[in-house]
Amino acid sequence: MTDYPTSPLMGQMMDQPLLISSIIEFAARHYGDSEIVSRRVEGDIHRYTYRECEQRSRKLAHALAGLGVKMGERVATLAWNGYRHMELYYGVSGSGAVLHTINPRLHPEQIAYIINHAEDQFLFFDLTFLPAIEAMARSCKTVKGYVAMCGREHMPAKTDIPMLLCYEELVEAAPGDYRWPQFDERSAAALCYTSGTTGNPKGALYSHRSTVLHAYASAMPNALNVSSADVVLPVVPMFHVNAWGLPYSVLLSGAKMVYPGAALDGKSLYELFEQEGVTFSAGVPTVWLGLINYVMQNDLRFSTFRRTVIGGSACPPAMMDTLIDRLRVQVIHAWGMTEMSPLGTACTLMGKHTRLPVEEQRAVLRKQGHAIYGVDMKIVDDDGTELPWDGVTYGHLLVKGPWVVSGYYRDEGGEVLQDGWFPTGDVATIDEDGYLAITDRSKDVIKSGGEWIGSIDLENVAMAHPAVLQAACIGVPHPKWSERPLLVVVRRPGMEVAREELLAFFDGKVAKWWIPDDVVFADSLPVGGTGKIQKNKLREAYGEYHLPTA
Repeated sequence: MTDYPTSPLMGQMMDQPLLISSIIEFAARHYGDSEIVSRRVEGDIHRYTYRECEQRSRKLAHALAGLGVKMGERVATLAWNGYRHMELYYGVSGSGAVLHTINPRLHPEQIAYIINHAEDQFLFFDLTFLPAIEAMARSCKTVKGYVAMCGREHMPAKTDIPMLLCYEELVEAAPGDYRWPQFDERSAAALCYTSGTTGNPKGALYSHRSTVLHAYASAMPNALNVSSADVVLPVVPMFHVNAWGLPYSVLLSGAKMVYPGAALDGKSLYELFEQEGVTFSAGVPTVWLGLINYVMQNDLRFSTFRRTVIGGSACPPAMMDTLIDRLRVQVIHAWGMTEMSPLGTACTLMGKHTRLPVEEQRAVLRKQGHAIYGVDMKIVDDDGTELPWDGVTYGHLLVKGPWVVSGYYRDEGGEVLQDGWFPTGDVATIDEDGYLAITDRSKDVIKSGGEWIGSIDLENVAMAHPAVLQAACIGVPHPKWSERPLLVVVRRPGMEVAREELLAFFDGKVAKWWIPDDVVFADSLPVGGTGKIQKNKLREAYGEYHLPTA
């Protein structure tokens, strides 16, 4: 923590800590009748209000105290998006313990590693993950007990899990007079681990202060623009960077919340959107691909859905155009990362952009957007010299702000900051208006003849072809140019496109020397636990690929 000089004249305002419990207290008091609707793992739809959620969260906090959970100790979850998971968000952090949301899509060995690394005391889980818990329980050395997130009627009849408790019995047995404690707002609140595509995952340890500030900023009009008139369905999982902060920003905004549970296929999502009148959602491109395909194939339209934020990886322009032009859904392109809680930028138009032709407006919207208040950013060259904001010059992206990590949990990786700035690992441009455009990940950029080629730009061109469902571009070895681009493509079902046709599709859309040297057609692309294409696995698979130009 930095020591700042004290002014001889201090302000005379109330000194109240920014605590996560204050969000749900506010929601229960001022938007008490707002609904939380969840599709449960049990198969039915559950409904209740903010007021009831806050009551049950307090009872849960009381139950945790009864289990011996102390301030600062970690409590883990392995669960889908639902109301019980939300109660844990507030009951755990609100009591002063630390919520550790675990990504169930990680490899089992990685899950066991992060449970032990975090020294989790209890693990709460949805019944979906019962087999996984049974398989790994004996490897989790610090876990004292496991809690199945269900009622007694759904508890497993036979299991080897030690000290297995029932969630509903814990909550119902707890007194309802629990009062949220007050403590330092810089105290740890939640722990999220990176996806660990290289090496073991590392933990980002958020504070109450950083979480509340992030919730404030992300709800602003130039960010996600959440209000009490909205009905919000987060497709982005609650186990992935706390669902991009929506369980906090939605409650402080008073909006109705809809949780989809484990059913994330296009049909299930569309039916829930229509049934509950969803106006706003958030998720990664791979999820929207399934929803869009279902809607288009069945000649459907959305009756209330009007706005979505897409992040996690770049939104293909063809997907954005379909959502805006054919389905009448506004797309907010966003960028961030686990280490940023996660939101850093959101792409909405300035007033001056409204006078531009549609295609020029769309060019702005395809960028990752403008920094939201609280985040600063810059691009630098390999020597650390700051580069101009001209929309052309690209460099390594660095960020700082009150919800950006200063280091990893338990100092994994040592000192990570560069002169007080966090290196994101992204390569980007920033234009004169401050709009960020991610060119690539530093580890994914293709270095050809000493020049950089952005794989994302090539993927976006390929995705615009009507026969292409998914595309990924990687650099493969070349004897003359060091690396050249190889395009890996998944065709749309029932459609054909030849290598020569696809390469010709790039003519006039990118610099000629950027055009991929070859195309490989695949049945699918490897996708990680957060829905991102795993280019490291593609590089492993095609590391010895012989280009026709080699």
